[in-house]
Amino acid sequence: MSLQDLIDEAVAIENDELVTLAPSRDVELPNKAGTLALITLDNGQDHTKPNTFGPKGLAELNKAIDAALAREDIVAIAVTGKPFILAAGADLSGVPKLAGREQALNLGKIGHGVMRKLLDGGKPSFAFVNGVALGGGLEVALHAQYRTISVAAGMISTPEVFLGLLPGWGGNFLLPNLIGADKAVKVVVENALNQNKMLSGPEAVKFGIGDVLLDSADFLEQSLIWASKVLTGEIVVERPEIDRGEAWDAAVARGKAFADLKVSGAAPAPYRALDLIAAAKDNDRDRGFAAEDEALADLIMSEELRSGLYAFDLVNKRAKRPAGAPDKSLARKVTKVGVVGAGLMAGQLALLFVRRLEVPVVLTDLDQERVDRGVGYVHGEIDKLLGKGRIRPDKANQLKALVTGSVDRSVFADADFVIEAVFEELQLKKTIFADLEKIVRPDAILATNTSSLSITEMAADLEHPERVVGFHFFNPVAVLPLLEIIRADQTDDASLATAFAVGKTLKKSCVLVKDAPAFVVNRLLTRFLGEVSAAVDEGTPIPEADKALSALGLPMPPFVLLQLVGLPVALHVAETMNRAYPDRFAVSANLAKVVAAGKSSFYVWSAEGKPSVDPEVEALVTVGDKPSTAEELRSRVLSALAEEIQIMLDEGVVAQAQDIDLCLLLGAGWPFHLGGITPYLDRSGIAEKTNGKRFLPKGLASLA
Repeated sequence: MSLQDLIDEAVAIENDELVTLAPSRDVELPNKAGTLALITLDNGQDHTKPNTFGPKGLAELNKAIDAALAREDIVAIAVTGKPFILAAGADLSGVPKLAGREQALNLGKIGHGVMRKLLDGGKPSFAFVNGVALGGGLEVALHAQYRTISVAAGMISTPEVFLGLLPGWGGNFLLPNLIGADKAVKVVVENALNQNKMLSGPEAVKFGIGDVLLDSADFLEQSLIWASKVLTGEIVVERPEIDRGEAWDAAVARGKAFADLKVSGAAPAPYRALDLIAAAKDNDRDRGFAAEDEALADLIMSEELRSGLYAFDLVNKRAKRPAGAPDKSLARKVTKVGVVGAGLMAGQLALLFVRRLEVPVVLTDLDQERVDRGVGYVHGEIDKLLGKGRIRPDKANQLKALVTGSVDRSVFADADFVIEAVFEELQLKKTIFADLEKIVRPDAILATNTSSLSITEMAADLEHPERVVGFHFFNPVAVLPLLEIIRADQTDDASLATAFAVGKTLKKSCVLVKDAPAFVVNRLLTRFLGEVSAAVDEGTPIPEADKALSALGLPMPPFVLLQLVGLPVALHVAETMNRAYPDRFAVSANLAKVVAAGKSSFYVWSAEGKPSVDPEVEALVTVGDKPSTAEELRSRVLSALAEEIQIMLDEGVVAQAQDIDLCLLLGAGWPFHLGGITPYLDRSGIAEKTNGKRFLPKGLASLA
């Protein structure tokens, strides 16, 4: 079939596409360089709805390129985008409508066929990357022969592996042949699996993706001037020679090791991408693109992609419209923030508040030394941001001036929002709130970062319990996007709306949670870790217990997670949950022994970073003679989670199962390729086996 036949067939399938148009206009270049056809990608929406490529959008781009190539008076073609956005890749909303692998295969062929006309159509081509360039948006730019990038462009990446796909329109071939395998592996695999890390405009140029970095104020004008100089020979673009020796193979091997670390072989996408990058060392363009078509078709039809799309939809839609959040018009303005405590968590919170809200933030603690250390931490982190070029000197000075400390809580008198971040002890937190109530205004929000304690009980003795909310962050605060906002029994709508407004300004994904022990993430993690610990207490070796759960592709093994959480914290939460639900949450006697001995981990680590069980820990613990097999342990853990999730839904801890999924995706690193824990438990049959029913309607998000 011809390219046009493929396009026509694909267009007939897709009815709901928000079409990205590709209008072209003639631009007379300076320096008498001739007439350039400037194609501007634009779906007619504002920057909150970026350009994407479905079959109709690709058809529009194809027509625009063909028209320019057909004109003898056009000396060059350039592609740019509407304000702030080049394109955000493929329109994946049509994926569930694909009837079979052949249609998926054709989607890859169409993308390659259209975009490669920029590369070998016979006229010089340019991409003016004025903003967001994700996935297929970046691949459009890679097909151009020359690229300018705006200094303000902040989202440049190939995120496909994160979703269960791979760059399917040239990225796996063009990128390593442009910037080398080492950097290509980082962009395609490592960044994608590292919380979908993006490149800024300056970083993209430093990587070699762009040829020149231009100021954003007059980006298009300067891009046209630069293009004219390339066309007249005044500027000659030189690119470094690519190392096609052992360095290429080493980069691919490093990528595979990284993928093993992140997904443990449980998701095919990163490995398929790495295979394509490896083959790009010797492939020509035709073979490279054909291999991409085949790999893309396989992944489009995979369960992992549909799982990833479900997770992506939760994170990008449901997280932005939190279920049960009050009317945002009720929110009160926050012009000053107080933080009780000056330890590490308090310092992280203060840094986040001052960066996002840009209002005065004051920390308090028991003595001046602790206060100075807390304020010093925040100032030091701001200096690090300055050193990395993330902020300018004037902004750094402004932010540092906003962060102060005191041993006197009267500094909170004019604060609108005060959050405590002290030790997890209920009476201590109650005492702090009682003291604060004498100082702050009656409408000031009193927030707690407790990870498991009852907010209702914390507020019970206050004159104004209606302004107390749970505001539970996850560590590290700057990295994990989830914020559990907990409504106590007497929390009013205005206080809750203010909490959601602050959370949004902090750029966190907020989920409304009922005041129940350990809320969502910590409750499920505690049940999970409790079952694993029980299996170890019964005789399952620790390394075998860790290995048994690796098949899920979790971000880290259970006993490594315990170390990250902190053994004393894990023990404290386990004890809290045991008091609330003794029939389901046990306290491991061995964990208690290890904590009492002052150990911070069950493992010791070699110089190469490999763990082995600490001999001192082995001497401490007492185990039984009934070890579990890997399959038995997986079944035990997943059945326990299915049971606990159903109980939480019955209790109304969150509005729907999707909120459980969102919490674990954003707060616990549940793998995107599994698509959320409840659809995974549905697909595996564990939900029905444990609870007698599914969590989600069959077919939701094409996950049936």
